[in-house]
Amino acid sequence: MPAVRNVLVVGGGAAGAAAAILLAEGGVSVELVDLKPDVAALGSGITLQGNALRVLRQLGVWEKIKAEGYEFDTLGLRAPDPAGTLIAELTDIRTGGEDLPATLGMYRPTLARILIDQASAKGAEIRFGVQPTALNGTTVTFDDGSVDSYDLVIGADGLRSWTRRQLGIDVEPQPVGMGIWRTFTRRPASVTRTDLFYGGPAYIAGYCPTGADTLYAYLVEDVRDRSGLSPEEALTAMRELAAAYHGPWDEIRENLTDPARVNYTAFESHVIDGPWNRGDVVLIGDAAHSCPPTLAQGAAQALEDASVLAELLLRDDALTDALWSEFTARRLDRAKTVVEASLQLTRWQLAHERGDVPGLMARVAHLVAEPA
Repeated sequence: MPAVRNVLVVGGGAAGAAAAILLAEGGVSVELVDLKPDVAALGSGITLQGNALRVLRQLGVWEKIKAEGYEFDTLGLRAPDPAGTLIAELTDIRTGGEDLPATLGMYRPTLARILIDQASAKGAEIRFGVQPTALNGTTVTFDDGSVDSYDLVIGADGLRSWTRRQLGIDVEPQPVGMGIWRTFTRRPASVTRTDLFYGGPAYIAGYCPTGADTLYAYLVEDVRDRSGLSPEEALTAMRELAAAYHGPWDEIRENLTDPARVNYTAFESHVIDGPWNRGDVVLIGDAAHSCPPTLAQGAAQALEDASVLAELLLRDDALTDALWSEFTARRLDRAKTVVEASLQLTRWQLAHERGDVPGLMARVAHLVAEPA
């Protein structure tokens, strides 16, 4: 018998949906709430490393993910020169195992929809547009006035986690000093993997194919307050920054015509350095840890949190200190290592220091190649 009979999941992102899928499949009554009207409404692209794909296969959605995304096994490094010269082509480690690609890019809202649909298909009750307003142990009051009690509450509600604050945990994401322009647009035929341009007016200019004819492109700069820009001005700003990059960027830039497809986000990071539970309320995903996307491990670490938590809850027959200690032992150091490595990359770039980027990436890849 599982350690819990009924669970509330707060947040319908990757971590929350994954936990809902696995627990519902294991016979647990799961209710998932999210304050947004539809988790698949917003977003650009996402890069999923092999260890993320390993969990997605465990969730039973790999074939759908594969059909919607774009697989590749190499990483290109290019120069910010007039030709966009290819400097190196690196073969990525298949961190999910040899039977999965090293990397897959896809449209983030499509990933969200696949996961939520799978959670519903497994029997989880999904309620959008619902916000908890009070937490007393594992008794939760919602903004529609209803009150329910659960064996376990899982806070998977992201960077600005309501659950984290209700638990009195005063760890909040801190600015890193960088901001990122993102867009989702047409894929030139020449783009068949991620290429990264280091140098020029941006710290990183990169792109990731996300489907047969789409890609996700991004530019990382010193963080600035871009909130006052109109959508049209934001598009112009991204195009101007991209003008320094060539090769495939020349065609990508010409395809940047839709202001609604451009967004800007400041990099932030945090990690709760200690147990992520308080009693029978636990935090996972971005509620517990976050890092700049320099290693493309954010979603992977969130999915691993959900996988390990569900494994323990379905294996044991009670919520015990031993269960929570094992969860902490299996997740905290691994997530901290990924966060610190992601931050090290940003520190090197902000200081214009030539660090051992390939070595750091390889060390993280070897770490996450081992199942969580």
